[in-house]
Amino acid sequence: MTVAFYSCHTYEQPFLDAANHSHNHQLTFFSQPLTPDTVALAAGQQAICVFVNDPLTRPILQALVGLRIRLIALRCAGYNQVDIPAAHELGIRILRVPAYSPHAVAEHAVALLLALNRKTYLAYQRTKENNFTLDGLMGFDLCGKRVGVVGTGKIGAAFARIMLGFGCHVLAYDNIHSAVLQEIGVTYLPLNEVLANADVLSLHCPLLPDTHHLINASALAAMKPGAYLINTSRGALLDTPAVLRALETGQLGALGVDVYEGEDDFFYADWSDKPLPDANLNALTHLPNVLVTAHQGFFTREAMEQIARVTINNLTCLEQHQIPINEATVVV
Repeated sequence: MTVAFYSCHTYEQPFLDAANHSHNHQLTFFSQPLTPDTVALAAGQQAICVFVNDPLTRPILQALVGLRIRLIALRCAGYNQVDIPAAHELGIRILRVPAYSPHAVAEHAVALLLALNRKTYLAYQRTKENNFTLDGLMGFDLCGKRVGVVGTGKIGAAFARIMLGFGCHVLAYDNIHSAVLQEIGVTYLPLNEVLANADVLSLHCPLLPDTHHLINASALAAMKPGAYLINTSRGALLDTPAVLRALETGQLGALGVDVYEGEDDFFYADWSDKPLPDANLNALTHLPNVLVTAHQGFFTREAMEQIARVTINNLTCLEQHQIPINEATVVV
């Protein structure tokens, strides 16, 4: 099968080539994202493969159909960027990578929390300038603190286990309660009680209509003053202007994010030589109690190997007319 890979960075290609070794698909790599202007790059291909921020809107899907493309592989788990009803209507199959390494994202959430708490990013900047003072670097013991986990799927569960290992009391909110997590000490509570009691709140839920801006002005007001907020899930879970106001007033003590609602235009690109036109993102990156990373939570060797392996297997599955197990059927 001939496949065009969009938004494909050089660090991905060795993993994809290795996974494809025994499948013999013809892979063409494009660094450009999928946009109305780059759809034409897929001419002559049988399928395309896209990443998390490549929008699959109805117009783009229609353009792909015009190029006789009926298969799209996603190198990611979530597919809120895909117009699923339009894809079904147009006869396009959408396959995804439902899970790769939940530990990768969970551990990155912990890294953000630890860096914010112990101010290691500030200490690093100081010591590079031979400043070895400790003023402003005080943190707190995580042991004994209450950590709220919103969403206890594979990633949220991995994060909860790590926090239990730190000696934290883990409070969770999810529509589905995990008996396994409850057995090891996780306490499920209504969302308002998790917000009110958590010293640290970490988001691990999907982006759905009812979770869009889940953390808004009212949710922030309900949180403990000075609580820390971590988001490694989806940017639109946060109402960013409301979060900025909470940071300015001190209601929110610190923020660590690996995702951003408007990240499509900025993440995975180098903006160091030009002004950042997004005022909210610019504000976040310049606050001393905020740590922003550019959607790198997934970025471990193990996760990249799994993403490449499942992506290539998905392509082979449909090529051989097998029943796909990783087809996107509902928005998650």
